[in-house]
Amino acid sequence: MTTAPRDDHATPGNEVPGAPGALGAPEPPGPPGTRPRRGRAARPRRARAADPAWARPALIALLVLTGALYLYNLSASGYANSFYSAAVQAGSESWKAFFFGSSDAANSITVDKPPAALWPMALSVRLFGLGSWQILVPEVLMGVAAVAVLHAAVRRRFGAAAGLIAGAVLALTPVAALMFRFNNPDALLALLTTVAVYCVLRAVEGARTGWLVAAGVAVGFAFLTKTLQAFLVLPPLALVYAVCAPAPVRRRIGQLALAGLALIVSGGWWVAIVELWPASSRPYIGGSQNNSFLELTFGYNGLGRINGNETGSVGGGGAGGGGAGGSRWGETGIGRMFGDSVGGQISWLLPAALILLVAGLVLTRRAGRTDSARAAFLVWGGALVTTLVVFSFMAGIFHEYYTVALAPYIAALIGMGITVLWEERARPAARAVLAGAVAVTAVWAWVLLGRTPDFVPWLRWAVLVGGLVAVLGLLSAGRLGHRLALGAAGLGLAASLAGPVAYTLTTLGTGHQGSLVVAGPASARGGPGGGPGGGTGARGGPSAEGGLAAGGGMMPPGAAGGQGQGPGRGPGQGQGQGQGQAPGQGQGPRQGMDQGRGQGQGGQPGGGQGRRAGGEGPGGGGQAGGLLNGPEVGSAVVSRLTENASAYTWAAAAVGSQNAASYQLATELPVMPIGGFNGSDPSPTLAQFQQYAADGEIHWFIDGVEGGGARGRGPGGDSSGEIREWVAANFTKVTVGGTTLYDLTSPQ
Repeated sequence: MTTAPRDDHATPGNEVPGAPGALGAPEPPGPPGTRPRRGRAARPRRARAADPAWARPALIALLVLTGALYLYNLSASGYANSFYSAAVQAGSESWKAFFFGSSDAANSITVDKPPAALWPMALSVRLFGLGSWQILVPEVLMGVAAVAVLHAAVRRRFGAAAGLIAGAVLALTPVAALMFRFNNPDALLALLTTVAVYCVLRAVEGARTGWLVAAGVAVGFAFLTKTLQAFLVLPPLALVYAVCAPAPVRRRIGQLALAGLALIVSGGWWVAIVELWPASSRPYIGGSQNNSFLELTFGYNGLGRINGNETGSVGGGGAGGGGAGGSRWGETGIGRMFGDSVGGQISWLLPAALILLVAGLVLTRRAGRTDSARAAFLVWGGALVTTLVVFSFMAGIFHEYYTVALAPYIAALIGMGITVLWEERARPAARAVLAGAVAVTAVWAWVLLGRTPDFVPWLRWAVLVGGLVAVLGLLSAGRLGHRLALGAAGLGLAASLAGPVAYTLTTLGTGHQGSLVVAGPASARGGPGGGPGGGTGARGGPSAEGGLAAGGGMMPPGAAGGQGQGPGRGPGQGQGQGQGQAPGQGQGPRQGMDQGRGQGQGGQPGGGQGRRAGGEGPGGGGQAGGLLNGPEVGSAVVSRLTENASAYTWAAAAVGSQNAASYQLATELPVMPIGGFNGSDPSPTLAQFQQYAADGEIHWFIDGVEGGGARGRGPGGDSSGEIREWVAANFTKVTVGGTTLYDLTSPQ
């Protein structure tokens, strides 16, 4: 297929192929070895004045609507992931905690990620005080910014309509609507990688060094957001610029070297300071076993995510553990993105994006080396394929919401691909490909919606029928009038977006808390003990972002509740059983995220069930703490912890970051998280903790589970378990509102 005029005239967004700026047209020539002029004639796009009158108002409406949707019901999520919210609170109180990303203002240990994602939230809390909106509004602004940057990147080469489609697809992707309203690092990562692609595309236009360096800076700060995941976008960015930039080879290599230097500086300055800072005067690096950020980067947060050897993880390291084709974090393979727990998050338009990627590359196959349209398809498509392959086959910790990284790439390809095929609709092959993309999307949406049969049951059939009608219209577009053809295209787009829009709207209407969060209706949320369609459901993992092993809910050291296990029993149903360690019994038929049923014995708040622990225990119960979320903290406990708190460095200490976070957010006082997120970090050691207690630096030890419980065990030893046993043997126990405390100033 080659480019051909759609009509016998050219209008903005309908350029005659071969004209400057048209699809597949060569870039304006210049003297050998020189850069194209910066004037309008050298730009491979229409002048801004040529945009249709509706373009700017439509963009403003898109951004305003995105912001309004993301702000709706925002406070329902409370502190969202309390692990990160506690670090935000600490950073708002202490600049040292702000810089290092410490879990508490007294700087005992950091979160298990670099701190860039915490900085905007901490500044917001420092300015406006601690609260749900103060923490989450910066995430919403990141989402609006990502839509704006994506629109600008796509519109620049493919026109206003393509930019609007891409921006709308991103905003309405379920996992994007989830994560741009949540306080995990993924929101900032998605924004920065989108900025990096935009900068590279600007650089490719005229071999502009400044834009390429800006891309390196964006990737560098993305590294400070989520370490090596940021580098997944590097191969396509570097290769496309090296091949497509309109400059001599030597210059291209030199520019890439400068961009690499910018990346190293922007991503490495913080790492260098942390590694050179005396370990005795900085917090312990959470997630590492040797107090080293480099170990964390290349181990637990790096290669460990690929091969499954995540030292310090719950249950220790060890490869995958799932055998061929899987790991303990779920099945691996190219089908992972389409599986029960992940498909509804991101895959609605994924098949269409891949089809349109191939179509775009075919359409531009005869273009010159420097063609910016082909470069755009290569960059967005390369980023999608690279990230897709890694996510599909990684044997380490994987969670559904990681897939938000794919959302901008899919959205860009949808906007670009629809536009170029629409411009080529005079050709039967182009119409067939466009109709095929709509058909595949409609059928796949029918499958996905069939996994949640109780959720708007008529929608799946409306999508299927609407999509097939649109397919017939698109196939006949050459014989239809312009308005009828445009109506068929609009119907196809509406049918393609109906499923993700429905999932997005239900996501916006629901609060999300804890470490394991997924978009969509409750019946679509797979979980240990009941993923849709059977099996293990969601693939959790013991990281700051979440922590359940497939088929079993591993709670961290000292956490209330126990292990939830059970086979999947069809869409949205499962059974979970859990045993807590505290005396007393409680049965709680509380709905879990996967609508599972469970009952548990004991438990400080109660037994575990399905994906979310619940039930009743001493003191009236509440939500279980642990990898899912921290425990609910009653006013009596808050009152006790705040007594004379100014006399101590830490008001209290608790095993596991999620447990400590809840008490810290309730009191706004430093609470030491023993063992970090998983409770398996050797910080502090028993000797260090004994010295803290002897020096009167910690007032209370919070023990949410009596009589033992799960303990984090890493290569550094069972520090958290040893500390807990030493405290129980040597200090006075006090029960306050159903919570067990030990007064470290009152030896037995």
